[in-house]
Amino acid sequence: MAKIKTGILGYPRIGENRELKKATEQYWKGEIKAEELLKSAAALRKQNWQKQKAAGLDFIPSNDFSFYDQMLDMSCLLGNVPDRFKWNGKNIGVETVFFMARGSGATAKEKETQACEMTKWLDTNYHYIVPEFESKSAFKISSTKIFDEFSEALALGIKTRPVLIGPMTYLTLGKMQDSNANRFRLLDQLLPVYVEILKKLKALGAEWVQIDEPMFAFDLNLEQKQGLQKAYEKLSAVAGLNIMVATYFEELRANLDTFLSLPVQALHIDAVRGKKEIEKILEKFPKNKILSVGIVDGRNIWKNDFKESLKILEKAKASLGEERIIVSSSCSLTHSPITLKNEKKLDSEFKSWLAFADEKLEEIASLAKILAGKAGDAILKENQAALDSRKKSSRIHNQQVKKRTAAVKPADMKRKSAFARRQQTQRKELRLPAFPTTTIGSFPQTKEVRANRLKLKKNEITQAQYDSFIEEEIKNAVKIQDKIGLDVYVHGEFERNDMVEYFGELLEGFAFTQNAWVQSYGSRYVKPPIIFGDVSRPQPMTVRWSKFAQSLTKKPMKGMLTGPVTIAQWSFVRNDQPRSESVMQIALAIRDEVVDLEKAGISVIQIDEPAIREGLPLRRSDWKDYLDWSVKAFRLSASGVKDETQIHTHMCYSEFNDIIEAIADMDADVISIESSRSKMELLDVFVDFKYPNEIGPGVYDIHSPRVPSKTEMEELLEKADKVLPAENIWVNPDCGLKTRQWEEVKPALINMVEAAKAIRQRVKVAG
Repeated sequence: MAKIKTGILGYPRIGENRELKKATEQYWKGEIKAEELLKSAAALRKQNWQKQKAAGLDFIPSNDFSFYDQMLDMSCLLGNVPDRFKWNGKNIGVETVFFMARGSGATAKEKETQACEMTKWLDTNYHYIVPEFESKSAFKISSTKIFDEFSEALALGIKTRPVLIGPMTYLTLGKMQDSNANRFRLLDQLLPVYVEILKKLKALGAEWVQIDEPMFAFDLNLEQKQGLQKAYEKLSAVAGLNIMVATYFEELRANLDTFLSLPVQALHIDAVRGKKEIEKILEKFPKNKILSVGIVDGRNIWKNDFKESLKILEKAKASLGEERIIVSSSCSLTHSPITLKNEKKLDSEFKSWLAFADEKLEEIASLAKILAGKAGDAILKENQAALDSRKKSSRIHNQQVKKRTAAVKPADMKRKSAFARRQQTQRKELRLPAFPTTTIGSFPQTKEVRANRLKLKKNEITQAQYDSFIEEEIKNAVKIQDKIGLDVYVHGEFERNDMVEYFGELLEGFAFTQNAWVQSYGSRYVKPPIIFGDVSRPQPMTVRWSKFAQSLTKKPMKGMLTGPVTIAQWSFVRNDQPRSESVMQIALAIRDEVVDLEKAGISVIQIDEPAIREGLPLRRSDWKDYLDWSVKAFRLSASGVKDETQIHTHMCYSEFNDIIEAIADMDADVISIESSRSKMELLDVFVDFKYPNEIGPGVYDIHSPRVPSKTEMEELLEKADKVLPAENIWVNPDCGLKTRQWEEVKPALINMVEAAKAIRQRVKVAG
């Protein structure tokens, strides 16, 4: 009997104990040299490959490792480096990678270079560096990373399947710098380089290459479909090398025939999000291809339902035979935490409901064995027992929460007055100058802040001692804001570990891990909460710290909250009810907090929703339902206050063009957005739409360590003033300042305030 093959599309690169973060940040600080960083990375790759080999996987990926993100790596491989980075044309190493990502370099001149734009990877919280194209763009192999890592694994006795971002996805997710130019016309220049890459991999001994084309999850036009056909006709001509094209995160729908017709040896589908299409795919699947069935969810942490998965796999086996099936993860496991073995505080019952990356390797292997008839009923029974335990657990359901959610009325999602009236009321109440200055919420999480949080967790200090420390940090932050001259203050969020985790720890229905980290971008890792049950707020979560901070100043102090959609989007969400139901439960909990903040004297309250755009379905036909319930959730959280209370929201790294009506329908009094890296380009849609409410376009890129000058920020504000009503413009950074250092933040904010003062003198603002 043939062995059913197994594989995954990618494995987490960060290390069980965040070894990559530690090494990367040491390198950035100059504490270690590049050689030491590369040595740490090699050790992680070795560990990752050996884990997969031990699990019995047949297809083990390489080039899934990255110091920053896989799209940036692809740009480096192709030599697509913008001119401003003054690349010397030689082999690209980590210095150039980080220079492009962070906008910093070895010389003073380089430190003034703007980093590449960054945005979300499809509908995930993972970020990628956006490729930049020009009509004159030329490509050549410019990095040895993919070849080095294949050879590195081969030396360990492991023949991997190298991973590439497909040429059409690379072009689709990039951005032309020439106005009105067509990036797909670059395909002819791109394909010869891809062919050369494949030939080099073949010469090194590669038998298979995985090429990711997640663009099949989009609504594709004729040009894109023709480009895909053209690309793979060219790439498949590399003799002796097998290609698997992988798509994920969505169904194929209208792209199904194009996908199945690609002239390659294997195709990978997401059988978790695309399970409704399995029968149609099997019915049409070409007789000369292998199907990789992504049956184990790479994006969530719940144990696989073997019974349901085997129904799909049995259909595939009956249709294609054992030799033409690969049992796989739905997508790269980069979106999953690494292992459950280090979770010492989760009880055994709860842990039995979960599967992280290492456990998913075991699930893939077990499913293949069961499918091939090489595993007994014991594995199936154990799996079913865990699923039954979760389904029947009294920890999950709260009838009071369900009743309250069901009783929500349209009036609960509407402010008392229209924005125009609220605006006048708030201006009288707040008495702010034109172009008011503020920050997005967090201030630097210093070593001292992190150390004291750790001491509290280890019981080395008491809660009272910790609270006293936080009070001193807030006092210091207020003094700094006094000195800088900001108009609306924030308390700094020193008590918060993460903008989602902090709230989850104070809400019912959430569980937390010790080490379940996933990469967001670069060395920015997050530890998403697990929403396992009905959500409610037992008691106020932020009132104490906001009230204390407000007592230190007469300036308005913003209350800082995370919105319901973002809390859900940046958590691992229960899969036993619609996501919208969980989000509405969270919205009611946030609403209670907003009302309590207002009662405590907080007149400006920010409800961050950076993930609204991120959570948008990949297909336009699915948008209406999502936008309907996500906007309702925000309004439900924000509409319990008086007209005098100003509600802010914040969105970062979002393309707003297609959802601007929904953003306006959220009816926040002020929205702040990322716009510095795009040089205010994102404002165009707000202008065309005639967005009625107030806007804070970011003038300071906080994802780079460089300090923008007063002149630079003035120029951005002048651009904003040309297209927006001056009386509606706020001045703020792109995002929170948690990841930055005070020595960067202070001069940057001083420059920002000075830029605001300068523009106030030049621009007449309507009352």
